[in-house]
Amino acid sequence: MELDYTRHPGFAGHKAVHIFYDKDTGLLAIVAIHNDDLGTALGGTRMLPYTDFGAALTDVLRLSKGMTNKAAMAGLNQGGGKCVLIGDPKTMKTPELLRALGRKLNSLDGKFITGEDVNISVADIERVAEETPFVAGRSEAVPGGSGDPSIMTALGVLHGIRAALKHRYGDDSFKDRTVAIMGVGKVGFRLARLLHQRQARLVFSDSDPHMVERALTEFSGARQVSVEEIYDQECDVFAPCALGSILNGETIPRLRCAVVAGAANNQLATPEDGHLLHARGISYAVDYVIN
Repeated sequence: MELDYTRHPGFAGHKAVHIFYDKDTGLLAIVAIHNDDLGTALGGTRMLPYTDFGAALTDVLRLSKGMTNKAAMAGLNQGGGKCVLIGDPKTMKTPELLRALGRKLNSLDGKFITGEDVNISVADIERVAEETPFVAGRSEAVPGGSGDPSIMTALGVLHGIRAALKHRYGDDSFKDRTVAIMGVGKVGFRLARLLHQRQARLVFSDSDPHMVERALTEFSGARQVSVEEIYDQECDVFAPCALGSILNGETIPRLRCAVVAGAANNQLATPEDGHLLHARGISYAVDYVIN
């Protein structure tokens, strides 16, 4: 059955969707270009074992639109785009697959520039760059390379939380404020470190036991709970730093925080869920602004 992605409710407003497949490497990728009115569409590449093609399409359409919003808020002459790779990064992410992605991106003639996102590292982007110039976030050893973007993302989110605390409490100090972090991967771990250095109390969750152990080892006094329990923690700030669509009609009533401010993209499952946060008196630092 042929998929007509233009019928997808998330397609509205998009310029183009490109589907790439490479039999030899197992590459299956979707690139969505939401907007390029002000300049080339920019957005990272993520790799996840999506349950099906439809789930991957939904994700890439939401993410590419979010990138347009980010570029607008940052005052950049860039548009929004995104690339998702369908597959388990632990078993399918090979140098050959990444180079195949680079060759496929060349077919877009520079209409899309990509970089790091979930499960894609600086080293992975260097592999992609072996075949295409249309990448950002290359190693700092390369002229013009900016390195791992998670460092700056975490710092930006820290200042976003500071602004949210100031707005809510009239005081932007982190000392003795409790922050519940959902996900201590690249950005979440760096954010936790910055908060810990500023004497915030940390509660965190992560589905990866290695990430949990690393956080417990580094952050004395931090408390770990399960991914499901993180919503129920009494805290000043709930910081989603994993995947999106986690704030919805089931989870929002469980929150025991004054502020939601984190690094994850597309935290709201639907736009209407923002109204649910407002109705509960929870201040929301919008994801495409704070990260």
